Amino acid sequence: MTTEMDRTQLADFLRRSRERLRPQDVGLPEGPRRRTPGLRREEVALLSGMSADYYMRLEQARSPQPSVQVLSALARTLRLSDDERDHLYLLSGHRPPAGRPAGAEIRPALRHLLDQLSDAPAQVLSDLGDLLGQNATAEALFGCVCGVEGDGRNLIWSWFTNPLMRASYPPEEWQHYSRSHVADLRAATVRRGGDAASTGLVQRLLASSKEFAELWERHEVGVRRSAVLRVRHPQLGPVSLLSELLLTPSEDQRLLLFTAVPGSPDAAVLDRLREIGARDFAGLH
Repeated sequence: MTTEMDRTQLADFLRRSRERLRPQDVGLPEGPRRRTPGLRREEVALLSGMSADYYMRLEQARSPQPSVQVLSALARTLRLSDDERDHLYLLSGHRPPAGRPAGAEIRPALRHLLDQLSDAPAQVLSDLGDLLGQNATAEALFGCVCGVEGDGRNLIWSWFTNPLMRASYPPEEWQHYSRSHVADLRAATVRRGGDAASTGLVQRLLASSKEFAELWERHEVGVRRSAVLRVRHPQLGPVSLLSELLLTPSEDQRLLLFTAVPGSPDAAVLDRLREIGARDFAGLH
């Protein structure tokens, strides 16, 4: 994705970033006394693998739009933080690269937040559908699958390979959920650049589920952000909840929050869920 670059702001940011560095910061000798602070333009150009004339035009706000390869080299040379790198890309009219993945471990602060959200079910999911953690209210609603190893903790895998996964959802909505799962996984796979984790999951699903294979062929894409979720609790009966996806700083973990309209019958079900607790859960998945 490219947009219009801001040449003036880009030039100013490059100049000020260059001036904040000392030669020893990038492995260069201090050399003779310098008239201006920071690195010289020629030094930035050399370390970034570009001509001094091209870099000079960048700082003079008269260059064409730099490529993402040029921006990546400049970010390394200027020792930019992730936030500064993203700023550089945006000023240049490019989408910033994907953030650093958090992996399968939930950050302590996010884990603490999950535990504090006692009024509503909440889960932390990977972008591929792995359930990494959930609070007690979510466990009372959905059951505990967090301790299951491998694909067993993946909600998309379970949806297409475990019939019990669908037992608590209205049959007339199964196709909707199936398409939503596949479209979201398609988006995540491309976002990850087709890494081993995403491609491996897709290949296993293709080999295990004809339904998944047929939907995958449609090439539908859609990131799940908010939706109405209807489930049937084994003790409390049907409940309709609003699900809202809250993105974390890393792109591979998401906080999913389920709420109900205050004062509604569904809100009363959530109140009962907190009373019942996970110990009385009869097993939805």
